[in-house]
Amino acid sequence: MPKREDIKKILIIGSGPIVISQACEFDYSGTQACKALREEGYKVILINSNPATIMTDPEMSDKTYIEPITPEVVELIIKKERPDALLPTLGGQTGLNIG
Repeated sequence: MPKREDIKKILIIGSGPIVISQACEFDYSGTQACKALREEGYKVILINSNPATIMTDPEMSDKTYIEPITPEVVELIIKKERPDALLPTLGGQTGLNIG
């Protein structure tokens, strides 16, 4: 699939802390997505409330917000960062609820 030239900055919503019924596969898939998107030249902005995840490693994104994953916080980050795209699917049910 060709790269979308109209998209420069992508906001990824992480899954937050691991809880029962939400396994760590979202951390893995989110990390892989961050790597792939950055390799393609996209600027990656990440929000995740779990500072212990590999997703919040400084090399995974261009900017990381370790904040509660709430509609209000995500709205503030969107207003500040002005992303061209949003990927809530990498955050499992948490990301889908917010997206």
